[in-house]
Amino acid sequence: MSEAVQGGEHRLSAEEIAAAETGARMPKDPVWGGVIVGLCVAWSVFQLWIAQNPIDSFVARSWHLGFALALVFLAFPAYNQHEPPLFVRWFRKLWPGFGTRRSNRDHIPLIDVVLAVVAAGSSLYIWADNDGIISRQGLPLPRDVWVGVLLIVLLLEATRRALGAALSILALVFIAYLFLGPWLPDILRHRGIPLDFAINDLYLSTTGIYGVPLGVSVGFVYLFVLFGSLLDKAGAGKYFIDIAFSGLGGFRGGPAKAAVVASGMNGLVSGSSIANTVTTGTFTIPLMKKTGLPAYKAAAVEVAASTNGQLMPPIMGAAAFIMAEIIGMPYLDVVRAALIPAVISYLALLYVVDLEAMKLGLKGIAKEERPKIGKTFLTGIYYLVPLGILVWFLVIERRSAIFAALTAVEALAVVMLIQRPIIAYLAFGAHKRAGNINGDTALGPVLRAAFVEGLKDIWLGLIAGARNMMPIGVATATAGIIVGVVTSTGLVGRFVSLIDALSFGNVSLMLILTAITSLILGMGLPTTANYILMATLTAPVIVQLGGDAGLVFPLIAAHLFVFYFGILADDTPPVGLAAYAAAAIARSDPIKTGIQGFTYDMRTAILPFVFIFNTELLMISGLTEGGDIIWISDPIRLAWVFAVALLAIFAFAAAMQGFFADQCSWLERALLLVIAILMFRPALLSDPVGVSRIVVQAVGLAAMVGMHFAQKRRRSRREALGAATG
Repeated sequence: MSEAVQGGEHRLSAEEIAAAETGARMPKDPVWGGVIVGLCVAWSVFQLWIAQNPIDSFVARSWHLGFALALVFLAFPAYNQHEPPLFVRWFRKLWPGFGTRRSNRDHIPLIDVVLAVVAAGSSLYIWADNDGIISRQGLPLPRDVWVGVLLIVLLLEATRRALGAALSILALVFIAYLFLGPWLPDILRHRGIPLDFAINDLYLSTTGIYGVPLGVSVGFVYLFVLFGSLLDKAGAGKYFIDIAFSGLGGFRGGPAKAAVVASGMNGLVSGSSIANTVTTGTFTIPLMKKTGLPAYKAAAVEVAASTNGQLMPPIMGAAAFIMAEIIGMPYLDVVRAALIPAVISYLALLYVVDLEAMKLGLKGIAKEERPKIGKTFLTGIYYLVPLGILVWFLVIERRSAIFAALTAVEALAVVMLIQRPIIAYLAFGAHKRAGNINGDTALGPVLRAAFVEGLKDIWLGLIAGARNMMPIGVATATAGIIVGVVTSTGLVGRFVSLIDALSFGNVSLMLILTAITSLILGMGLPTTANYILMATLTAPVIVQLGGDAGLVFPLIAAHLFVFYFGILADDTPPVGLAAYAAAAIARSDPIKTGIQGFTYDMRTAILPFVFIFNTELLMISGLTEGGDIIWISDPIRLAWVFAVALLAIFAFAAAMQGFFADQCSWLERALLLVIAILMFRPALLSDPVGVSRIVVQAVGLAAMVGMHFAQKRRRSRREALGAATG
């Protein structure tokens, strides 16, 4: 990454950064290229088949991981040829030609083929000897142990290739903890676990590698990722961007606002902030720069919008499904709780962009340079059909996520098959009426060619879905190792004691420590893996230590808290991968881009601290004596909660930006922060004074409106004076 900053001989492009998630290798040899494509299509077809014809979950997970491991070793080189690891550089001193004969991006060495076969085979061992493994549960044979060790080693290497070293190193630390427990300090000490017991827990049961995270990847995530990939190949991504630009491009800072909306729409089905950044940023960042936004700020807007795309239901970077499984809560309830904070976060980002446009005096795109809203909307309105089907079956019919996603994929496949023939038919008729086509030209071959193009789109979508799933598959399996270690050693209880000791029993300090831990562990980790780790370690800490302090935190609030900070790690310097991708497109400094993106995301960082104490933002009014959630059903109350929270986050964003209706003094910024805090948590003032919380929020709203008009008059007078003297 350093070369992108220093402008060295090899500067990383956005595509190379995005390849960290989809596979960097495209072999020139048609045989091996065909092998990768064939495995991708086979994996997608397998997932569609088991969605309609369920098989044993343990077996399904072994096949799922087998596909992922084989493809990772074939599609991801062992190292970046431009920045080889130390051992390669050392060998080159002895043997100058070592590792330099062929590009590792278009050639698959024999060792990678062997590793792919062995890794896939060690996972499929579960399927091959499933009956025997079940019959001797808890008493593994020596061969079970050795195959398990082999799988763990190869899984960690596959994870390193696909996602970088961070997650693999973290998993190694936890594995070391499994065996070194007797020699650790008292607060972390445990009696240690023998190798055969460890392999039984991590490999031969559903508490480790083949646990809940990988199970969710098999059952739900793949179908939604495949749906997003097919939607992109159908052309919906470009349609979303065009809609955003046609509707918002004319406003001040229009391209930046369009980037926010387009990324939010892509975020509905995308599970990756990096993919979202590259997909929409390629169009939006150059236009933002064209209208006057500095390169690093243009990249930062795209980063903030793309990372926040994972907050948006129904996908939430795949975390919604994993969260539902871990908590034991219906999927729709997770979506319900996540909805208001996600919408508020995006509207607040639009507001931040508007403040930047005011500060810099930016204009919108000229009318003649942007597409017409009506025509643009109608051109691709059929893309909304599969999305509508997905939402209908999830929300209205309340069918399973698997059924909804599968039905949406089927509807999208129909759309992809008929859209090109229909477009070709209409174009043929228009050209014929205009006299551009000979009257003897037949329509049939044109329609057949268009239909074949539709089949190609589906084929490419199946391939893209598998490529996008490779890192998710190995990440969820590796995260399962961490979950298995935590479960086997009872680490959560020790971690609770550690955080309690560091925070001195102070709940606010405990939450800050948890947030910092999520940010640090999230650097270089995919959001899904980061959430699984934090949900296992720190979400229980929040609930238990909060209860010890006399506060009752709903479990969903604690899980959303750690999830939000895991997402923010994607643009947190120095390892914010989304920031590097956006900076590569904008040709800006990635560190400067990451810092600016994080300042934009400060409005998102404050939301978890708000909803953990004020659960009305999650549509939760309280808990029953049995611990069940009491949901808010009154629409007027929900509207008030939403409006107050939105205005409060606007006040907070203005304080962070130092600009409201005019440049803010330090006193005005402090006052805006006080207003935001009191509107978010009116109990801080209402309980000691003895007034209604609504009264406190209303006073805060009045103060905010008054400051806005005062600043607006001040700015108008200054501009009038400048015009008179200028």
